[in-house]
Amino acid sequence: MTGRGRSRERSAALCVAMGLLLGCGGSITQPETGSTPQTGTTTNRTIGLLLSRSGASAGYTLLAPKHYGTTYLLNLEGHAVRTWKSAYPPGQSAYLLPNGNLLRAAMIQVQGGGTGGGEGGRIEQYDWEGNLVWEYDHATSDYQLHHDITPLPNGNVLALKVERKSLADCVAMGIDPSLLKDGYLLPDSVVEVEPVRPRGGRIVWEWHVWDHMVQSFDRTKRNYADPRLHPELVAPALSGGAQIPAFWNHMNSIAYNAALDQIVLSVRGNSELWVIDHGTTTAEAAGHAGGRYGRGGDLLYRWGNPSTYAAGASSSQMLFQQHDVQWIDDGSPGAGHFLAFNNGLSRPGGQYSSADEIVPPVNPDGSYPFTPGQAFGPTQLAWTYAGTHGTQYYSEAISGAHRLPNGNTLMCYGTHGVLVEVTSAGEAVWQYVNPVTNEGPMAQGQTSGKDTRGHNWNAVFKVRRYSPNYEGLSGRDLTSLGPIER
Repeated sequence: MTGRGRSRERSAALCVAMGLLLGCGGSITQPETGSTPQTGTTTNRTIGLLLSRSGASAGYTLLAPKHYGTTYLLNLEGHAVRTWKSAYPPGQSAYLLPNGNLLRAAMIQVQGGGTGGGEGGRIEQYDWEGNLVWEYDHATSDYQLHHDITPLPNGNVLALKVERKSLADCVAMGIDPSLLKDGYLLPDSVVEVEPVRPRGGRIVWEWHVWDHMVQSFDRTKRNYADPRLHPELVAPALSGGAQIPAFWNHMNSIAYNAALDQIVLSVRGNSELWVIDHGTTTAEAAGHAGGRYGRGGDLLYRWGNPSTYAAGASSSQMLFQQHDVQWIDDGSPGAGHFLAFNNGLSRPGGQYSSADEIVPPVNPDGSYPFTPGQAFGPTQLAWTYAGTHGTQYYSEAISGAHRLPNGNTLMCYGTHGVLVEVTSAGEAVWQYVNPVTNEGPMAQGQTSGKDTRGHNWNAVFKVRRYSPNYEGLSGRDLTSLGPIER
């Protein structure tokens, strides 16, 4: 690119940041209904980079449009510096590995399978040049990977998985059959996959929610007990007449803490986060003893909705069908705390989305204190951001939040395809609208249509930003390839 071209880019970014209408206006045209992009005026910037101010955290944002097979690595100017193309749409997350490879979940269609949301079934890894170096399919009508994966330091991958349980299975577990909305369940599990390159994998560790259930309906079953006395276990239903949908747990994110050897799960169906011990054998993970913390596969910690274990009323609920629960990374303010995108579905007092920071009451050894009959703490958030964006871009599904090294938080309003970086004081310093729909990149001036759920076709599951000194970027060619939008 010539110096004159770079100057035009800087001028365009500056006028957007200042909100001036000098042929590159800074407002977002609201998407119109339709399955294809709608053309807007040529004087409005509707997609791509809309805002860039000093104070944005340096780095590269990994963007995986929800309905398109190409994954993009973006610089702060909103330009792609690397792309990876797959024949499969996301299923749903993507990560940049320390070796510079792209690890992504992908979606495959299985006859008679599916979860009703967040389908995956496939894991792929591409090298920096875009070559597929590993693929693993794990989906049938009886089980399927879904939503999220996370890489482990040993090169293995943790993944969420559902497994079909028939009506007979549910009755044998002591579940009241009259509460089964669909006549069967798809409870969640976690699997650790060791790659077998170039195609295949071995499950070397697993955990199943089905092994850690408690019920008070059928006293002839071995898991019969008072759920109020067992917050370490999962009750399928606590209130009479409450219907249980098939995709009951509806987990949507998984993250790993190497120092604690713990896994945190975002459980949308419960409006809770759960922490489990990864330092177990598979046999210990199926039981209630053993492992690093001596609790087997029972929950070490849970938070967000104490009514699920009869330790609080609905008024004490603090998470509302959240997504993207993770530990804040070392080197970022709040390291070791939890950060969640609180979607806000059915939030009392109005529906809005927020990023919430939670300080867990963790002991030095990684265990969590608990008083029987009381809810797990804390009762207050350490930090939260909703602002005008929380209502303007209210997202009842998907979405995420990522704490950055300078203390800012990168919000992904997933159903709108909008990324906003905000300071700890709530000031927006960077904003980008995904320009890619199910049909590929749009042209500047266009806006995304909507799917049958009312979500934009340029929706994004979640994003991550990688610092310039991230190991996976070392020595890589990060020359701008230009904007994604046409």
